[in-house]
Amino acid sequence: MQDKYITVTQLTRYIKYKIDGDANLNVVFLKGEISNFKAHTRGHFYFTLKDDNSRINAVMFASRASKMKFVPQDGMKVMVTGKVSVYEATGGYQIYVDEMVEDGIGNLYIAFEQLKEKLAKEGLFNPEFKKPIPKYPKVIGIVTAPTGAAIRDILSTIHRRWPLTSTILFPALVQGKEGAQSIAKQIEVASTYPIDVLIVGRGGGSIEDLWCFNEEIVARAIFDCDIPVISAVGHEVDFTIADFVADMRAPTPTGAAEMAVPNLPDVEALLKQITLRLNKALLTQVASKQEKLEQLQKSFIFQNPMAIYEVKEETFDRLYDRLELAMQHIVSKKKDQFLYIMKHRCFTNPEIVFVNQERSLVTMLSKLEALNPLLTIKRGYSIVRNQNGLVSKVSDAKVDDLLSITVTDGTIEAKVVKEEKKDGRKKEKNKGN
Repeated sequence: MQDKYITVTQLTRYIKYKIDGDANLNVVFLKGEISNFKAHTRGHFYFTLKDDNSRINAVMFASRASKMKFVPQDGMKVMVTGKVSVYEATGGYQIYVDEMVEDGIGNLYIAFEQLKEKLAKEGLFNPEFKKPIPKYPKVIGIVTAPTGAAIRDILSTIHRRWPLTSTILFPALVQGKEGAQSIAKQIEVASTYPIDVLIVGRGGGSIEDLWCFNEEIVARAIFDCDIPVISAVGHEVDFTIADFVADMRAPTPTGAAEMAVPNLPDVEALLKQITLRLNKALLTQVASKQEKLEQLQKSFIFQNPMAIYEVKEETFDRLYDRLELAMQHIVSKKKDQFLYIMKHRCFTNPEIVFVNQERSLVTMLSKLEALNPLLTIKRGYSIVRNQNGLVSKVSDAKVDDLLSITVTDGTIEAKVVKEEKKDGRKKEKNKGN
């Protein structure tokens, strides 16, 4: 007779087997009101769904709960999709939730996906249209409600992190039927101001509260704005069409302010690092130049500066000799030309030809003789040099300097014993020496 009895576990497993095998219970669409909501530390959601007459326990595991766009609360009416099964430990049946949305917003989600697909096809979300956010903005525009936590958080964060920036508020309605039109209008107004970056957003709320940021008019206003736009709508889990179009998306209004401006202490630390690197580079350059200078000071030229003048004097002598030979060659060539003319043209009018050629030759010889330094020496002049080169004025020589004097038939070595300028001032050698 005992064979007719089964255990509680056996019965529970049989019921679970029957329920799990029912295709109608594998995918259940259920709506109700949340009560007894509890978020476990491991990320799971435990709650009860109820209506006026019944209730059912519900579980949403962390892998699904982490994808939620809102935080469930007691009293919230929701629509869930899941599977009904039996929890063997208690013997109670419950629904294991895969997806959850707020009741009454199914049509909004459809509209959201349709607009998102439309704008994506038009390229409004493409990366190549994203404008860079300036690192050090001077003026920041803010399109949001003039009161509330969002504007307070944005302003306090900006002034704390980067007090050098000024802000301009463009007050707008951020929810309701007129919200989208108001936001789009203020974005257009902000575009006419000399602003470096524009923050557009509001604090958290339900999907209905945030819906104006999902309107097409707002998306196109952001896309057409010449100023880089940072969207800051709701909480971190909230995504709107405005977020996809904006040049940068911030999880919260505070996050938008942090993205818009640098942190002053970080910039000061960076400047200190740059200053240290510049000083180090400068010291390295100075040390390198100092080393090169010391090497030059030890070089032959610095140790023997007169060698430069010796080389130049030798070059001068060579050029002088070349000039003298060139002048002699020119004179000889002109003489040959004269003889040629006299020989071949004297029969036409020998006397006239002779006179003209003689005059031309005399003129050329006079010019050449005037340029010939040897003829200058023959007229009683001389060329005076010292260890520094040519001596052309009194200040070029000093008392006791050794002089080399070139005359017509050779060179005279002399020593300076006195200097006398045209103004009558004299400087003589000290007779005690």
